[in-house]
Amino acid sequence: MSKTGLSAVLFDRKDHKNKWELEELPLPETENDGILIRVQATGICGSDLHVWRGDGKKPEDPKEEPKTLGHEMMGTVYKMGKNIKFDSLRNPLKEGDRVIFPYFFPCMSCYNCIRGEFGACKFRSRKTYQEWKYCNSGFSQYYYLKPPHFIFHAPEDLSNNSLVALNCALAQVIEVFNVAKIDFGDNVVIQGAGGLGIYATSVAREMGANKVIVIDGQKPRLELAKKCGASDTIDINEISLPEERINLVKELTDSIGADSVIELVGFPSVLEEGIKMCRMRGKYLEVGSITLNNMINIDANYLVTNQIRFLSFQHYDPWVIPNAVKFLQRTKNKYPLNNLISHQFPLEDINKAFQKSDWTSKNQNSEITRAIINP
Repeated sequence: MSKTGLSAVLFDRKDHKNKWELEELPLPETENDGILIRVQATGICGSDLHVWRGDGKKPEDPKEEPKTLGHEMMGTVYKMGKNIKFDSLRNPLKEGDRVIFPYFFPCMSCYNCIRGEFGACKFRSRKTYQEWKYCNSGFSQYYYLKPPHFIFHAPEDLSNNSLVALNCALAQVIEVFNVAKIDFGDNVVIQGAGGLGIYATSVAREMGANKVIVIDGQKPRLELAKKCGASDTIDINEISLPEERINLVKELTDSIGADSVIELVGFPSVLEEGIKMCRMRGKYLEVGSITLNNMINIDANYLVTNQIRFLSFQHYDPWVIPNAVKFLQRTKNKYPLNNLISHQFPLEDINKAFQKSDWTSKNQNSEITRAIINP
């Protein structure tokens, strides 16, 4: 068995111009209840792009320490601790099995964990590159599932490409809509048609939404959203003023507004706009703001007067993973969700992959809908 693996490490260069460098790092020791995963595919999530770009950082901020990223992944069992015999649903597990798993680890002994809120465990973060210099990230050849963890068999009828975003993009929007409750006949607005937005479109439609209105600035993504259940799309390049987009949402919903608006972009102006798309007592579902200094300017009186329900989300509970698999299997002939990956890159080309995946200003017409790294 290998003793080392290749990892992509992100370095903060001058003027905060980040660059990936490849390092050969030792593999972590596998504990009796641990599992070492050979990563097969890792998606470039929007949150990875935010960190890579340095969104939220100020020019005067000190340079950050090198870090490893990557969480939207799947792989095969490379090595198991001697106590591991089954997956989390009591199915026999062996080395070489293709698997899916949450990428974070609840402690099982805090206030949230004893309430079954594993996605809200305050101690769920994984160790940083500075704390633990091992080959252990999504943009690496190996990822270590330290105990306690959850792991599930990957079904044979779904490809690696189908499963790669399951433990982040798809699982996250299922958690959001399960907690926020999309009711039959609701009107839903989705801000952003990246990976999360496309999955959110199909999930909302399958939950019985009436209107599913998707907003983005890239035509290929909006076209994909239509194939995945969007009733209407709004191109921000064609309807450039926020007020016009707000009015169009009202027009499309019979002057009522959206029952739910989900934010999957992570820029302050998007939040301010989306809140005003909600109907009286509508729900604003915040997911995308994962960077520092992401301030919004909203009159609290507007929120109170319109009784806006503001809910924020990060991570999910383990039951979502096997149910996300069933969702993909059930809808694979209805929506092209199993074909979202448009580009694949080897780990050696990770800098190129990130540059081509960046959908901001100078790359607004990117042909990439979703890119993955194959370590």
